[in-house]
Amino acid sequence: MDREIYLTGITTTGTPHIGNYVGAIRPGIAASQDLQKHNYYFLADYHALAKAGDPDRIARSTLEIAASWLALGLDVENAVFYRQSDIPEIPQLMWILSSMTAKGLMNRAHSYKAAVQANVEGGSKDPDRGITMALYGYPILMAADILMFKATKVPVGRDQKQHVEMARDVAQRFNHHYGDVLVLPDPIIGDDTAVLAGLDGRKMSKSYNNTIPLFAPEKQLRKLIMKIKTNSLEPGEPKDTEDSVLFDIYRAFATPEETAVIAARYDEGIAWGEMKQVLFEYINEHIKPARDEYERLISDPGEVERQLLQGAERAREVSVPYLGKIRDAIGIRPLG
Repeated sequence: MDREIYLTGITTTGTPHIGNYVGAIRPGIAASQDLQKHNYYFLADYHALAKAGDPDRIARSTLEIAASWLALGLDVENAVFYRQSDIPEIPQLMWILSSMTAKGLMNRAHSYKAAVQANVEGGSKDPDRGITMALYGYPILMAADILMFKATKVPVGRDQKQHVEMARDVAQRFNHHYGDVLVLPDPIIGDDTAVLAGLDGRKMSKSYNNTIPLFAPEKQLRKLIMKIKTNSLEPGEPKDTEDSVLFDIYRAFATPEETAVIAARYDEGIAWGEMKQVLFEYINEHIKPARDEYERLISDPGEVERQLLQGAERAREVSVPYLGKIRDAIGIRPLG
């Protein structure tokens, strides 16, 4: 039986934080080490153009994200790790898919509808004000990412499920016209995926500026943890683990046994300052070996570049002949 093919994209628009780690990076690293799966991981730098216009930020984010995944143990022997922009077959496939994609399908994309709604609610006379074709065509590029490598499983959050379903729709329409050329993917929604709150109690997000960078230096890590919002209960007063950001973050890193010990200390009335120190020490110890490797890689971007180019070479062993097959199917063929 052929191995399932899993594909994961990481948009290069910011610095990885601990919410990214427990929600996506840690399970992704574990999956890369599973010999029963064939995994593709790519840095979605073309997608980043739809979200961030700062060239230096995109370049820096690409380095930080690649270094993070490598430092944390991504198995680049078993998995293929590459940069989207190093695979020229992907934008070629995007254009081919565009010829098969109904505008009405793109009109229903959540990201596009949200941008239109924001314009309408903001009083703009033009509902498409400021909306680029990169944002509008985002689902087609994502479909090309998925279909280019014959992915059968695509782990995504609920907000991205629609894009995988659109990739299926586009592939089905293509296959209806040209035969069974494209592989239909299935979205994989992790119901047990951890979602962490940030410093202010809201979901940890770069847009809220409430994140804890994954590889923050020790002093900065401690300072940020000390800023986490708590209630006014005094030391000695029993505390509820529900809705406690400190407890939720600790639980995301710790074993069930360690979590049970901290839950008991909540019942005993652990002081918030003490709990913050416990959390800092635990995360710092957990992250330190990978942080040392991350800092080594950040200081040697040529090594990161070499790893990505090796991944691209492996990826193109699939994408080059497969695009040839797709081109032949649509009638773009050698003439003699």
